[in-house]
Amino acid sequence: METEFIEILGARENNLKNVSLKIPKRKLTIFTGVSGSGKSSIVFDTIAQEAGRELNETFSNFVRTFLPKYGRPEVDSIANLSTAIVVDQKRLGGNSRSTLGTVTDINSLLRLLFSRLGEPKIGLSFNFSFNDSHGMCQTCEGIGRIMILDIDKALNAEKSLNEGAILLPGFVVGTWQWKMYANHGFFDNDKKIKDYTEEEYDKLVYAKPEKVLINIMDGEMNSTYEGLMGKFTRQNINTDREKSPANQKKIEAFTSIQTCCDCNGKRYNETALSSKILGYNIYDMTSMQIDELVQVLIKIDDKAFAPIVKSILERLENLINIGLDYLSLTRETSTLSGGESQRVKMVKHLTSSLTDVMYIFDEPSIGLHSRDVHRLNELLLKIRDKGNTVIVVEHDPEVMKIADHIVDVGPKAGSQGGEIVFEGCFDDLLQADTLTGKFLGKKLDIKESPRISHEFYETKKSSINNLKNVSLQIPKGLFTVVTGVAGSGKSTIVNAVFIKEYPEAVVIDQNAVSANIRSNSATYTGIMDFIRQIFADENKVSAGLFSYNSEGGCPNCGGTGFIEAKLSFMDSMKTVCGDCEGKRYKKDVLGYLYKGKNIVDIMEMSITEANDFFEHKEIMKKLKSIIDVGLQYMTLGQPLNTLSGGECQRLKLAKELNKKGNIYIMDEPTTGLHMSDITNILSIIDRLVKKGNTVIVIEHNLDIIRSADWIIDMGPDGGNRGGEILYSGNLMGLKECKRSITGRYL
Repeated sequence: METEFIEILGARENNLKNVSLKIPKRKLTIFTGVSGSGKSSIVFDTIAQEAGRELNETFSNFVRTFLPKYGRPEVDSIANLSTAIVVDQKRLGGNSRSTLGTVTDINSLLRLLFSRLGEPKIGLSFNFSFNDSHGMCQTCEGIGRIMILDIDKALNAEKSLNEGAILLPGFVVGTWQWKMYANHGFFDNDKKIKDYTEEEYDKLVYAKPEKVLINIMDGEMNSTYEGLMGKFTRQNINTDREKSPANQKKIEAFTSIQTCCDCNGKRYNETALSSKILGYNIYDMTSMQIDELVQVLIKIDDKAFAPIVKSILERLENLINIGLDYLSLTRETSTLSGGESQRVKMVKHLTSSLTDVMYIFDEPSIGLHSRDVHRLNELLLKIRDKGNTVIVVEHDPEVMKIADHIVDVGPKAGSQGGEIVFEGCFDDLLQADTLTGKFLGKKLDIKESPRISHEFYETKKSSINNLKNVSLQIPKGLFTVVTGVAGSGKSTIVNAVFIKEYPEAVVIDQNAVSANIRSNSATYTGIMDFIRQIFADENKVSAGLFSYNSEGGCPNCGGTGFIEAKLSFMDSMKTVCGDCEGKRYKKDVLGYLYKGKNIVDIMEMSITEANDFFEHKEIMKKLKSIIDVGLQYMTLGQPLNTLSGGECQRLKLAKELNKKGNIYIMDEPTTGLHMSDITNILSIIDRLVKKGNTVIVIEHNLDIIRSADWIIDMGPDGGNRGGEILYSGNLMGLKECKRSITGRYL
């Protein structure tokens, strides 16, 4: 059978230079290349975008108003596209009602199983749902937690009522709310709260509602007295009234989250928990580690329920096969990392009966220990073997090895990229004269002379999540890497324990730095302030003229560069603004020049070009920091909402480079980085340490681990088989630690 191809002609999205290529269908194709070379522009901004747009056009105008909006990509033509399913790095998110069990539909099957097999019988499957009034705990409404007034934050025990002891919003001395407590005659208003008797304190804080007379304006009136706890809860927590973000923030300052006292955090009511299978209720099963739950379910030997059990086991086995065996079904999806979220999404598609679909994955190896990459590879091949086209953007050589076809995009980043520099198999790529080909076989040597420190930051012993009563010791002024397989406790001990005890630590994570089209790399790093002032001084005008968010913005489009037309049931249309032609500024602003360039010319410069153009000391210093983190291909005016997680993290790092005396924490800084950029990140970390900073990195990348001064290895495995500190010391000793999985891969 002749191989079919997805055929792309003349792709010009972002930095692509009229790219044309053929991608084999029903094969596994991997796109690689340096960060910013144009991989994502081909895969996501061209292929996925056009597939989504064409699929949407098959629906009616009314239905399309509820679907994601896809514009037409800059490409001459794309032929032979299939329906695209994009599995990206975005976290699953969701509110506290969304768990691993609900998002994978395993909870639905377990509820069905309990409604048929559970004893005693309590009714239909909705009786086993914490998201249904029949199954949820009524106190916490199925959340497992309740928000309560933190009385220590609400009352200053060193003051009396007349001195303003009640700190809650709206309770200033003399206000109506304050009089409801001061004018009842229950308390001595000059007595400090700390001197109250137990009876007086209970009356102030916990009293149930009661009808009383209150002295107001030399008269008496009927009113209801209620303790502070009940009144605050009724007015601010158990209310349907909408609260503004500002009010919500004020209220949160006086509250704390506690485990529900009625269900003890289990979410279900007593009736739902009374029904059991093999001695386990539904909470017992969903709170087990996934691999343990499998061992329980295989003991169900009633053939009448075999199809349900088989479906549950199939989904659980898929989670285990992708390396998520350490999770439980009660794990809230909002707490999953980007890598975990992506693997959960992948597993959902394994049970799909759809074929000839185009699956697109964005660096699925993120967050995976070297030991677990083979599991990912098996999953990708399994999806391909069902008759699907699999396209993966990836940097990991272990994943590249299984590809049927590899496309290397380059040769470099930004304006120096956007071309196809290699097409073929992995073995041929090893011999190719490209950056990827040159770095594939390279690995850094283990640091032979690591720095030494005799002072440590030390945490108290902790048993949060899966930690086994451990204390973290971080040497001061060194580069420390925290390693271990997924789920071993790395993130918990650093992000939940260390940061809590050392809040001065600077966390450089992959969260978006902005979701606003009006923010760009120049405004975020502070470069724009200097550029505006340079233009203002050169032309003797106001600096505000050179901001499209201020007086310099085009009045027609408001400084966005486009006009959005909302067409009722049809897709909204964005058209380039006719007045400013997409340049975002008033026309007269473009007449002001600096060294022959107007403000738009400057914004379109890459970081490298800007570094060559400017001579201003502060601008060059900030540009150098951005170049040092490998983002030289970005333009000054690139909107921050177009950056990947890895790019966001590196941009944050660029802002911190010239500071000293801090603790820096980075969570997988190699995410999205090409192999050739690893040495860049290491040199940045080295600079920070030489300035007296302490750098803590959570990482799986072996080159980063080999370059550390100090290693803390968590394990030995994930979930309840992890949570121990297996090794703490320099790298040479880790290789001798027999329990360490990381040590075997060095």
